[in-house]
Amino acid sequence: MEADPGPGFEQLSTAAPTAVQVLMPPEAPGFRDRGTGLIVFGVGQIILGLLAALMIPFVALGAFMSRMAPGGSMRPGQFISGVATYAFMAAVLIALGIGSVQMKRWARAITLVLSWYWLIMGALFTFLLTAMLPMTIRSALAQAQRNGPAGPSPELSTGVMAVILTFIIIFVAVFLVIVPIAFIIFYGRKDVAETVRRRDPSDRWTDRTPLPVLGVSLIFALGALYLLMVGLTTPLFPFFGRYLTGITATLCFVLAAAFDAYLSLALFRLQSTGWWLATLTLPIRLLSAALTYGRADVMQAYSKMGMSNEQLKLLNSNPMLRGHVVLWWGLMSMVLLFFYLLCESSPVDAVPAPVA
Repeated sequence: MEADPGPGFEQLSTAAPTAVQVLMPPEAPGFRDRGTGLIVFGVGQIILGLLAALMIPFVALGAFMSRMAPGGSMRPGQFISGVATYAFMAAVLIALGIGSVQMKRWARAITLVLSWYWLIMGALFTFLLTAMLPMTIRSALAQAQRNGPAGPSPELSTGVMAVILTFIIIFVAVFLVIVPIAFIIFYGRKDVAETVRRRDPSDRWTDRTPLPVLGVSLIFALGALYLLMVGLTTPLFPFFGRYLTGITATLCFVLAAAFDAYLSLALFRLQSTGWWLATLTLPIRLLSAALTYGRADVMQAYSKMGMSNEQLKLLNSNPMLRGHVVLWWGLMSMVLLFFYLLCESSPVDAVPAPVA
């Protein structure tokens, strides 16, 4: 004989599913889980990181081969900066790739921010390379023809130059423009943001700051690391119309790196002091760099650093260095950062907005 469950059992049994539904996160309309895409793009970042790591032996090979070049061996500072740059790129890409495979919030946020920076700087560099590389190769071919009668014929040189230029520009455009665009399109999707929220429900440190402010903070952090590396390996500091070298330049680079590190931390914490200091000091830094690039002789500064006459001749034959093209490119990036600060950041303390 079955026992009577009582009058309240039916009500309890109908209310139980409702309680379970309340505990489950509501399904977003039109939501598609992008876990597979996060794994695929994460593996892609890991592969790019391994490719960056493979460049380190090539830097070492270049340093070894430079001993047989007419201009002399590669300077220790150049070798250290090259190895450190590729090692840092490899570490960042591999870490972000692993985080994407694990579907972490911080990996999605940092990848999206760095991809925008990657795209902007890559597009500027690709444009610069497309404009200046033909002149550089033409100058190298002319130098080779002047060195001896056995140089390549003009017809062969023109054909080879066209093939080399096409290959280099396509290669650079793929890795500096197309790849970051793919990352931006994928990691910027709302489905991807919703997927990492569901797969990684805990709040992460990247959730404390809106993405535009996080981007500025990371730019200043990367700038601090760059200034510190340049100050220790190639101390050549532009200062209001002249280049400082030696210990003085190293000290200026270290102080500038410490200042950028403070700005990065202050902006990340949404402190208005960091925004004001960044927007007030950037025009001063721009003026100092512009005056130096326009007036000072960079080759004379390189000679003070101990470069040989052969090395100076090679540098001076490069149109990209002779015309301060690379230096002006760096100045243009600072201008873009200044306008980004004015448009995307807030001068007052704020509560972090939801991450898009």
